Amino acid sequence: MRVYRGLDSLPDIQKSVVTIGSFDGLHIGHQKIINRVKQISSELACENYIITFDPHPRSVIYPRDKSLQLLTTLEEKIELFEKYGVDNLVIIPFTIEFSQISALEYMEKFLIGNFKPDYIVIGYDHRFGINRSGDINLLKQVRSSYGFEIIEIEAQEVDEITISSTKIRSALQSGDLEQANGLLNHAYPLSGIVVRGRKLGTEIGFPTANIKLEDDKKLIPMDGIYACRVIAHKKTYNGMLYIGDIPTIGMENRKSIEVNIFDFNDDIYGQRLSLQVLKFLRHEQKFESIEDLRLQLHKDRDQALDYFNDLEAEKQALVSVAILNYNTKHYLEEFLPSVSYSSKEEFETVLIDNGSTDSSVKYVSDWFPEVKLIEFSKNYGFAEAYNRALGQIHSKYVAILNSDVMVTEDWLDPLVKFLEDHPDYAAVMPKILSLEDKEYFEYAGASGGYIDSLAYPFCRGRIFDHIEKDTGQYDTPQDIFWASGAALLIRKDLFLSLLGFDKDFFAHQEEIDLCWRISNAGYSIAVIPESYVYHLGGGTLDYSDVRKVYLNFRNSFPL
Repeated sequence: MRVYRGLDSLPDIQKSVVTIGSFDGLHIGHQKIINRVKQISSELACENYIITFDPHPRSVIYPRDKSLQLLTTLEEKIELFEKYGVDNLVIIPFTIEFSQISALEYMEKFLIGNFKPDYIVIGYDHRFGINRSGDINLLKQVRSSYGFEIIEIEAQEVDEITISSTKIRSALQSGDLEQANGLLNHAYPLSGIVVRGRKLGTEIGFPTANIKLEDDKKLIPMDGIYACRVIAHKKTYNGMLYIGDIPTIGMENRKSIEVNIFDFNDDIYGQRLSLQVLKFLRHEQKFESIEDLRLQLHKDRDQALDYFNDLEAEKQALVSVAILNYNTKHYLEEFLPSVSYSSKEEFETVLIDNGSTDSSVKYVSDWFPEVKLIEFSKNYGFAEAYNRALGQIHSKYVAILNSDVMVTEDWLDPLVKFLEDHPDYAAVMPKILSLEDKEYFEYAGASGGYIDSLAYPFCRGRIFDHIEKDTGQYDTPQDIFWASGAALLIRKDLFLSLLGFDKDFFAHQEEIDLCWRISNAGYSIAVIPESYVYHLGGGTLDYSDVRKVYLNFRNSFPL
């Protein structure tokens, strides 16, 4: 990646694809735009140019506003753009003078004159020029004269980017690194220069590098202890990060950002360190003595090491099978053993427990110790529980699977292969047959879901209450409108970028809402009948249950 700090060093560009923005955090929403720019430039056989600004425009236009909290400093942003494969990054010094140029001058001299774009990828609400008087409509008016095309980032997508940024900030301020890093699609970065500190860490056997951040507007996560990665001398080390004011030695200390780097003892004063904040371990705490603090730090280090060991194990899994559980021990006893035969390849199984009051968690822990447990203290419902859990899962694909489903041997493999071969598809589902009568389709998905003009959902193999016998009539892969939440495989990062299921649905038809948003985002969904499973249907909530009837009617109303 080439980095241009200003316009003076730009080459003579004759053809390009450009996009413009602050890209603070360079989170998963921004990455989708970057991927679109890269795809277009590849098709046109030209280079892409990402235009961003430093300092952040808000800090120049509203200098008295102290509320700005950056997710990335400029140097962190540069590193992330390089990670995501941008051809050229152009950093424009944002000054009062630059903010005062007219919309016409911005468009003709700055944007078109310097970059000669074939395509401009821009948000519907992008404003430019003095008093923000220029917008996408002005660009549309002159595009034929200058020979460029515009790809407009729609309101929904721009709103999702804004919502994601807000969610990331909120998650960091509450120590929820799983959610923050899931939405970022990378670990939250902290970077700065190593300065001399109090040397308390050295005295108690945990020497730390004290970090002075590169930008005082950088958002600092909640005080506490974190597991982190540290890049020093172009090598990556594991470490333990402390953020706080060390109340054990007094109450008037300045805030410290210190990292204990494992298996490292080099002198790095004055050098720049890059940190990747991975997991919150515990809150800030005042101890009765320095010895109590030292003993706790040993426990923190052990916890961090356990976390890194788990990360290494999770690296091997391309796919996670995520099963939601709420008091369904009897189904886990019957169906969980079949899950271990889901694929010829390495995968992990995750049980997400919604605050069960039966002994299902103990049963899984005792009899299936290889199953990863994510335990919640209360029942969040199908929708929110999956949203919370998928932020803690690190595989590329997640198979969402009901606890009352019996899978068949290697059912995952055709689904994974299809998604690996078709990057424009977001999710796929197997053929779903009835466990009670295996010659017939099952109500909840059959061989792929559709929706009619009145927003009534139906399936290949099931219309209203009429269930067809499976005679192979729907055994061809087919694009569908919705995939069943009883058994579907989805790209985890895309699930998170679309903010997952709508938690207000609680349960039932949330997968149709998600699939609708997937379609609006430009992705496709398919059924791959080579893969098939058997669903009990109504196992977790009987079809005649009043609660189920209520949720089905209520949740279908917004559709």
